[in-house]
Parts: sequence; structure tokens; C-alpha cells
Amino acid sequence: MTGFISKCALRTAALTLAITATGATVASAADEKISIMVGGYEKQIYLPAKLTEALGYFKDEGLEVELLNEPAGVDAENEMLAGAVQGVVGFYDHCIDLQAKGKFVESIVQFSQAPGEVELVSAKHPEIKSPADFKGMNLGVTGLGSSTNFLTEYLAVKNGLKLGEFTSIPVGAGDTFIAAMQQDKIQAGMTTEPTITRLLKTGEARVLIDMRTMEGTKAALGGTYPAASLYMQTEWVDAHKDVVQKLANAFVKTQKFINTHSGAEIADKMPKDYYVGDKEAYVKALDAGKGMFTPDGIMPEGGPETVLTVLSAFKKELQGKQIDLSKTYTTEFVKNAK
Repeated sequence: MTGFISKCALRTAALTLAITATGATVASAADEKISIMVGGYEKQIYLPAKLTEALGYFKDEGLEVELLNEPAGVDAENEMLAGAVQGVVGFYDHCIDLQAKGKFVESIVQFSQAPGEVELVSAKHPEIKSPADFKGMNLGVTGLGSSTNFLTEYLAVKNGLKLGEFTSIPVGAGDTFIAAMQQDKIQAGMTTEPTITRLLKTGEARVLIDMRTMEGTKAALGGTYPAASLYMQTEWVDAHKDVVQKLANAFVKTQKFINTHSGAEIADKMPKDYYVGDKEAYVKALDAGKGMFTPDGIMPEGGPETVLTVLSAFKKELQGKQIDLSKTYTTEFVKNAK
């Protein structure tokens, strides 16, 4: 009987070891699968995410990357903080905003050095000639707490308005933004390509402030404004440096591809529904705005300071607070990219 019990105990121990080993293997495999939420991956400002996937650069690094779509950057940020995704392709300004709330998040790869955003005004409202005329208006943003919301509030405050003298309306981008403007639910709004070109082409809107170029960005915001990026929680980055390096390798290759190929060549790699039925306009917008992308994924010098200045102009949480900008981004991985 003693022998039988010993054999049973050995079998149980062996089975436990096998289950543990299998669990470890599954966990290891799961570590290589990364979920990244994109704040609207059909937007040209976030083009590097889908383009990296299309070029096969994630697979080249041995990564299984799942791209999830979330039209508003603030919702993508919340998903990451909740642990539902490991990273976000969104605006760098969230890294500064979150530090003021005691959460440490950093930009790993900086995709752009200009927002790629435009403040459009409805053709129904010729009286709006500057952000000073936003008083009493409904202004379209992707979501409340989003980067379009941040920039809208800054432009209004910079032009003499107070928060509360205008209303930010979350309308997303694309068809929902266009419908809101057509129905006069918003009188002006901030959006990106290809939504910009679609509204300009029909004559339903005009450009008030253009931040698709470096020149326009400096004029509106006072300096280089790092925007689209891959950002992740610092704690997660420190615990998964090998995986983060592979992500950086893939994205830096994409940045180089963007800077060495035409808008038409890039567009050919993108899903056809991104053209919204007008590939020629999509390519034209891409060629015009391609200069917003960094050539190497490195944070532009002086950029974080500009973003902090912009956010501090209207965000009470940042006023009087010491923000350590060096903890809002890292160049370690892009500089080591292969």
C-alpha cells in the first residue's frame, strides 16, 4: 500500500510539474503578443501603426501585435492604465498630463513633430475669424480629455477666452465629425486627414488654424510640438525591455520608410477603405503632411517643453506642479534600434 501511495504521489508531482511547465510556456508565448490601442488608426497622423503591420515589420521582430481601434485618445489611454492593452499610439501630451496625476507613462517612439491637426470652421459661420470668436460656440473634438480637446482649449485661452465660454463637443472623426458640422451641432472643430480634405473639397468648411506643417505648428503653438507617439507605462517598459526594443526596431524602420517613399507608395500599403473613396485626395494630403513625421523616432529637441507650456496655459492640474519631462519619454530604444 505504501508503494502504491508513493507511486501516486510521484505521478501527481509529475503531473503538477507538467501543468506548471505548460503554464509557463503559455505565459511566455503571451508575453510576445502585444496589444496596442490606436486613437483612430485610419487617421493619417497615426499611419505608422497600420503601416508597420502592413510592411511585416512586427513579424520580422518575432512579435504578434494586435492593433485595436479607439477613436478618442483619452479612451485608449484609459484602456492602457486598466491593463487591457500594453501600449497606445496617441499624442505625447498624455504622458505629461498623466504625470501630474501621479501616473508614469513614457513615449517610446516619437512618430511626429507636429500635431497634423487643423481647426476647421463651418462655411455656415463666416463670423468666426479667429479663436477669439469661439465664445458661445460648440467646438468639435474627438473626445473630452483628448489631445484635440487640449489644443482647442489652449487656442481659445491664448486668444483671451476663459474655459466655460465655449463648449467642447465629442464628435470623433470622419463621418461623425462631418455630420456634426453639416447639422450645425458644431460651428468649428479640430480634426485630421483625411477628414480635413473631405470637408474642404465639398466647400463645407475652411481652415482657421493649420498645424499639419512645422511652420504652422510653430506659429500656432510657439514651437515644435511632438504629437503622435507610441507610449507605454514606465513600469511595464522596465519589466519588458526586450519586447519594447523589438517594437522600437519595427517602428523606426517604418519612420525611415515614410521618409524615403512617396505618398502614393505609402498609400498603396494601406487598407483601401482608408481612402474613403478618394485615393487621389488621400495621397495629396499625405504628400503635403509627410513632413510632420520624424525620420528616426527620436523626440525633437525642445518639443516636450513646448507641450508643457501649452498644457500649463489652461490645465489647473499642471499649474504650479513640478513635471519631470525626462520621465515622459525615452530615447533609449530608438537609439538602439536595428
